[in-house]
Amino acid sequence: MSTPDGTPAGIWVVIPAAGRGSRFGGEIPKQYLCIDGQPLIAHALDALLAHPRVVGAMVALAADDALWPGWTERLGKPVLRCIGGGERADSVLAALDALPASVPADALVLVHDAARPNLRTDDVARLIEAAAASADGAILAAPVRDTLKRADADARIAATEPRERLWRALTPQAFRRDALAAALRQARADGALVTDEAMAMERRGARPKLVEGREDNLKVTTPADLALMEFLLQRRGVDAAGERG
Repeated sequence: MSTPDGTPAGIWVVIPAAGRGSRFGGEIPKQYLCIDGQPLIAHALDALLAHPRVVGAMVALAADDALWPGWTERLGKPVLRCIGGGERADSVLAALDALPASVPADALVLVHDAARPNLRTDDVARLIEAAAASADGAILAAPVRDTLKRADADARIAATEPRERLWRALTPQAFRRDALAAALRQARADGALVTDEAMAMERRGARPKLVEGREDNLKVTTPADLALMEFLLQRRGVDAAGERG
């Protein structure tokens, strides 16, 4: 289905990819590191675009990004790009503003990390279902299962923190287009550094739904993460080949 200007109607994906990945190190931004012949961002895009309700993606890139492969579509769906900002929130807001005008103000938009490639389509489906039923949106998350320690200034244990009702925020995170844009603009005006989209929404009183996602929906942050992700994606390929056989 298309809108009058020819843009597909449905759910759009926003991927902030303007960062350099300083914690990872190296000359190549981590979203362009390859596993199985594809950069991490390609795996992330394909995992989202594979869902039938997702109709396109907007990727926010650094102004001097010379590594973007030039995709205009993947899996038969449009992949658009815009210039991002210095912080994640700036890139997400730039991407929201760059979405086609035909994308309604109350349309669900999914925001996903460029270096989180091991996303499963069934998690996307459950997230979309939960976000569509919640005025405040929803995020994929995982309950904290490890014992948590609070440290003092000398890196000694100061206390053991209760883990009940604590979750690790994952992506994608799903919110209405204009509500998220307004929340990000408000955070910027207040000088607040928000580390994910849910945090911006929470500052305006929203209570997004937590949707339990797979533990292996990991973000590549260090070289060790990359090695683990390579194993996980190769294992997926082997499992898929076995199912087809």
